[in-house]
This record gives sequence, structure tokens and C-alpha cells, in this order.
Amino acid sequence: MHDEPGLPGGDDLLDLDGEVLAARWAEALDRVAALAAEPVGSRATSHARVVDLGAGTGTGAIGLAVRLPDAEVVAVDVAEQSLARVAAKAQAAGVADRVRTLVADLDDGWPDLAPVDLTWASMSLHHLADPVRSLAELRAITSPRGLVAVSEFDEPVRFLPDDLGIGRPGFEDRAVAALGSVHAEAVPHIGAPWATLLTEAGWTVVDQHEVVIDERSPGHPLAGRYARAWFDRLAHGLEGRLDADDEQTLAALLDDDGPHALLRRDDLHLHGIRTLTVARA
Repeated sequence: MHDEPGLPGGDDLLDLDGEVLAARWAEALDRVAALAAEPVGSRATSHARVVDLGAGTGTGAIGLAVRLPDAEVVAVDVAEQSLARVAAKAQAAGVADRVRTLVADLDDGWPDLAPVDLTWASMSLHHLADPVRSLAELRAITSPRGLVAVSEFDEPVRFLPDDLGIGRPGFEDRAVAALGSVHAEAVPHIGAPWATLLTEAGWTVVDQHEVVIDERSPGHPLAGRYARAWFDRLAHGLEGRLDADDEQTLAALLDDDGPHALLRRDDLHLHGIRTLTVARA
């Protein structure tokens, strides 16, 4: 996963996402692993090569290594520091002998990974300059009837009630709208119709599933830190994009010693939809 304007991509945030939304990650990974365990050609994917594209800090890579106990997993990312966390997590999970890391930027072309039997791409394909071209190149190095699983948010995850007790109601709606404007300028493929793009690239879509996030007053001890990490990244990405009142509201949310601090709130509501699209070569 790359950093992009307005979109959280820091390693700490990725780790918090993996921990706070562990059940939702498990739902998506279980679904993909079940499809991957079916025979592909003359062998089962569980005995073959799995690629985590834009691996970030490795929630997908480690999750699939655990679920497919005989597979080789290659975690691919542009950031060496993120992949260092993947390697550490693989060691802690007891799968280091089957997980390797690879620094690569797919806009420069695919590395020599053939044959690939399963590719997992979570919040990564929208970073590519030409996703259809890259997906077609992936299909060319994928085993017959191999799989690609694309997991993307329809829109950013949300955390806040409409009335925060500070500033004008609807702060998060306005912040998300501003973020959408940033994405429209800098990341045109975010929110893309991935089933359509996969089909254009020669893949056959076999499954599409909405992973619904709906955690009211989440009890996870890291939920507040997750929200704070998100809005801290948002503050940098939206600098100059919010009016003075909303800038003050955002500052109050990020003031850990203040009465409206995200770390102190008990009214967080994590909600959003992560769409999982799976296709065969």
C-alpha cells in the first residue's frame, strides 16, 4: 500500500486497522481461502504461490499463510519498512519459512513471480497508473484458473456521530467530501468498479461480497487510537481544505488532553463497506 494525499497509509495505522477490524479481515480472508483451497489445474492453491500485492504491514499475507498452510506467500510492496514488519509478523506467527518479501512498483511492470495461483490486493490497485493493464499483466503470469481477490472500501471508514458537541454538526460528512475531492485529483481509481475492470483485463468474476463494518461504541481497546491515527493522517491530507470552524473541530479531536479528544470518546461508531471481488484467470 502506498501513501496518498488525504488517505492514511502509515504503518501504525495499517497495524491498528488489522487489529481493530480483525473479525472483518477474517471474514474476507476466510472467503478467499475457501475458494483458493479448491483444485486449480493439477494442484491445489494451498500448495502453490500466493502474492499479497501492496502488502502494507502484512495482515493479508500472514492471514493467508496461516489459512493455506502449504502455500508460499510473497508480500509485495514499494516500502521496505512496511515489509520489515511483514517479516517480523511472519516470524511471530511461525510462518517465516513460507513468507518472503519483495520490494517492487508495479507501474514499472510485474516482477518475475510466475506462476501465481492467488493474488490478494487490499486497498492497493487504485494506486496503479493503469489498473486494467496491470491486471492483464497479472493474468498472463497467473496459473490457469488461478484467482485474484480485490478488497477495496467503497468510501472511507467512518467513526463519528453527527453531533460532536463541538463545532457544526456533520463534520465528518464534510471531511469525507473534502477527501473525495483530493482523491478525484490525485487518485482517480479509488472507488473504481473493480468487477468491470477485472472483466476488461480478461478475468472472469466469480464472487462479489460486501464485508460490512458496523461496530457501535466498539469495545476494542485500540478503537480510539485507530480513530486518532486516521484523523491525524486526514489532518495532513486536508490541510487548507476545511473551513476555520472544521479546522478547530479537527484540532479538538486530536487534542489528547482536551474534553473532545478521540482517545476519550465513548460514542465512536466504526462503519463502512469493504467490497471483496474475486475473479479467475
